[in-house]
Amino acid sequence: METHGGYGKIFLKCYSHLPVGVVFEKLSEKTAVLAQQRPGWSVYEADCTTAIAAGVGAHLPVNLLDLDPYGEPWPVLDAFLTSERPKPERLVIVVNDGLRQKCKMNGAWSVRSMQTAVDRLGNAVLYERYLDVCKDLVKEKAAKAGYDLRRWTGYYCGFADQMTHYAALLRRT
Repeated sequence: METHGGYGKIFLKCYSHLPVGVVFEKLSEKTAVLAQQRPGWSVYEADCTTAIAAGVGAHLPVNLLDLDPYGEPWPVLDAFLTSERPKPERLVIVVNDGLRQKCKMNGAWSVRSMQTAVDRLGNAVLYERYLDVCKDLVKEKAAKAGYDLRRWTGYYCGFADQMTHYAALLRRT
């Protein structure tokens, strides 16, 4: 499941061998490209958070979740983990997270999903410790959905390291 399909560049590099999947995109012109590119996939022109929370895509046992929002991934991850859908034994989550930029500007306090981390660590340190915060959030959210975090990797990238890439392997408990 790809939550933000764009023009499908990640698909072409990583997922084009997969005959079925689910992809979301808000913009019509991009959705049309995705539909032509992926004839066996379910392509939805929708806000992915709302659609996933409603169970869209539950017809497939999704075992790879690719989150690529321009900002925070947490509402989408919450929607997926709390929605009614098959829960595979193993779930891989890969994320392109843009929230670190807001943390650099000391704005984490204004993001609901960062509230616990701000309360625990303080707003000023979240930029430097953002990967640790992400790992803790994935662990917490996974546990509520009946998963354990088994493997984790991540790094900072983009202009001035304001983006964060990470991947997690979850297993059912």
